[in-house]
Amino acid sequence: MSVDKHANGVNNRIAFVTGGSRGIGAAICRYLAKKGARVAFTYQQSQESAETLAEEICTENGVVMALRMESSDRDSAYKAIKCVRDKWGDVDILVNNAALSQEKPFIEISDNDWDRMLAVNLRGPFVCTQEVIPAMVSKGYGRIINISSIGGQWGGYNQVHYAAAKAGLINLTRSIAKIYSKNGITCNAIAPGLVETDMIKNELVTIAGQEKIRSIPVGRIASCEEIASAVFFLASEEASYITGQTISINGGMYFS
Repeated sequence: MSVDKHANGVNNRIAFVTGGSRGIGAAICRYLAKKGARVAFTYQQSQESAETLAEEICTENGVVMALRMESSDRDSAYKAIKCVRDKWGDVDILVNNAALSQEKPFIEISDNDWDRMLAVNLRGPFVCTQEVIPAMVSKGYGRIINISSIGGQWGGYNQVHYAAAKAGLINLTRSIAKIYSKNGITCNAIAPGLVETDMIKNELVTIAGQEKIRSIPVGRIASCEEIASAVFFLASEEASYITGQTISINGGMYFS
């Protein structure tokens, strides 16, 4: 992972990626570190995965920090971001990636299921964004990238609470862009379709899962790196005039 000194807009920037130890989050961390950003990422339970990723990035001369954090908890988020600030400085790039998913028929979703889903998938990004915004406003620069989902665009079937939270994240994105773009802070969302992560591997080997893949116009699911490359673009100077947008990366599954 040799550092690309010509990376425009993220070299030596400080990135804070929530839920960065696995899947899409890990790919984002690797990509930003390769482009020269200093990457702090959070994990909640996957300490072993987090340590392995941090070692991998360090081996490739990347600058990285792994922090345990409960993204929906204000005090936990404050402490993690303060740790980054004390060691490196204020966060330049916030990637709200940490998320929870659950498949349940609508009628079986409990109040606790609903509350937990919105706490992690919507309150978490709200809390982290609120914690980094003042410093971004002060220096007149910031990039906020929220990882939403195709479910937040077209609704859910067995994931109604997940879809509702991800739809809320898209609107949070637009609201932050309306308020803070004048301060040099862009805020955008990425809405992936099916992505090759551990979370969906079991589903994709079933007959129903294979049918899902066949229904995608491009005929395959996305790689985590394809999502990470879009995050990098939105974090770069080339995307400085893009704000309040939801970038759909779904292989043609849904046209927004």
